[in-house]
Amino acid sequence: MHDNVKINRALISVSDKTGLIELATALNAAGVQMVSTGSTAKQIAAAGFDVTEVKEVTGFPESLDGRVKTLHPAIHGGILADLRSEKHQQELREHSIKPFELVVVNLYPFVETVAAGAQGEAVIEQIDIGGPAMVRASAKNHANVAIVVDPSDYATVIEAVNGAGAPLSLRRQLAHKAFAHTASYDSAVANWFAQELAGEQAPTTVNLSLEKLQDLRYGENSHQSAAIYADSTAAGIAAATQHSGKDMSYNNFVDADAALRAAHDFSSPAVAIIKHANPCGVAVGSDIAKAYLAAHATDPVSAFGGVIAANQEVSLEMAEAVAEVFTEVIIAPGYQADALEVLKKKKNLRILELAGPYLRPEQEYRQVSGGMLVQQSDGFDQFSSDSWQLVSGEPVDAETMRDLEFAWIACRSVKSNAILLAKNLAAVGIGMGQVNRLDSCRLAVSRAGERVTGSVAASDAFFPFADGLQVLLDAGISAVVQPGGSVRDEEVIAAANAAGISMYFTGERHFFH
Repeated sequence: MHDNVKINRALISVSDKTGLIELATALNAAGVQMVSTGSTAKQIAAAGFDVTEVKEVTGFPESLDGRVKTLHPAIHGGILADLRSEKHQQELREHSIKPFELVVVNLYPFVETVAAGAQGEAVIEQIDIGGPAMVRASAKNHANVAIVVDPSDYATVIEAVNGAGAPLSLRRQLAHKAFAHTASYDSAVANWFAQELAGEQAPTTVNLSLEKLQDLRYGENSHQSAAIYADSTAAGIAAATQHSGKDMSYNNFVDADAALRAAHDFSSPAVAIIKHANPCGVAVGSDIAKAYLAAHATDPVSAFGGVIAANQEVSLEMAEAVAEVFTEVIIAPGYQADALEVLKKKKNLRILELAGPYLRPEQEYRQVSGGMLVQQSDGFDQFSSDSWQLVSGEPVDAETMRDLEFAWIACRSVKSNAILLAKNLAAVGIGMGQVNRLDSCRLAVSRAGERVTGSVAASDAFFPFADGLQVLLDAGISAVVQPGGSVRDEEVIAAANAAGISMYFTGERHFFH
């Protein structure tokens, strides 16, 4: 292969016009002939540069509402010709086709159109045909052509144009990026069709296309390599902006995502503090600072070195409280300017800001040996306690019901078997990840200490025996919410009645493995 390919002729057709004029300026200054389509050609011409429209090359007008523009031998012959072959060169001369050494193409905004809520034909029209054909053809023929699909690569290409040409190493890198680009695009289209056909059912095929954002120092342990990748929608933790602090680790990302998941279950100001993917503090407050203080009070010992997520902008008052405690990561939708300055003084604190509203993914994926588990994500999109069934005791007062509702929502973020004790819209004791519910009850009571008296309890799944509930009753809880559904429900209800407490069944569980 040629080491350097001098750029004499470029084909440009882009939906994303970022940096287009800067690129055209450099190509024009270097004497590169530019061939272009539609709105791209108009912008280049409007900037005062000579540009040849594709229809002048093909001798055929753009047709079918622009669906057919570049699908022509005069274009694809110029892209695919292997100039190392005398036969190819001869055919180009016979058919008066000129080769392209540079192709700059990015595709119709299919993903963005779907994300904006478009339906049906509006989505179909954003399925690019000519673009992927040009990208794949150019990438295949990277021995002779440099293919650019990302405006972030324009500077490198301009440097090559002004120098000795595009080196083979660059052309290979660009070709790889191009194939990844079309693969991701096709995956998005295939997934949309699969979802449309499947309706409420799981799609028959799932295509994952992820782009590496960065390498991480290591994985869960120092001997494991790791990296973080983003999907085409790039939302949530993967798209967050880091304002300060050390680089994020694998475990930081896992815990920060768990914290986001917990805090954003609530619409009122809420804060979750996570250690090893489990909440060690979660609370709702009249403002975000009060929510943080209450969450920290859940378990101050475990909160040391934790990961904090807030579901609202971090105030100065909250920042000053956070700054008093060693914290690994804080992530929020935003920060008051003075709050950010306070937090930046903690040089090792990783400060992350969401790029947009937190959106829980519709589907969750978990790798298993030989495949992938896919499920609808769990949440409380239309939460109401109106459907709860009172199975023992008297209806609770409004304040107790608010605590029960809080405990039920907060319990979802705790690894099963999960028991969460709450008082005044804050967790006071959490039993998590135990192999039996009895131990989770004991752990929650132990962590709550004296605060257990008068607290309410939530269990993520039913009590299989009355013994776990009895631990909570003996400790002094005032009310319980749980899914119900055990074959021994009557025994559990009898224990609650004997203690004179109110117990509600929700009819649904919230396991979190």
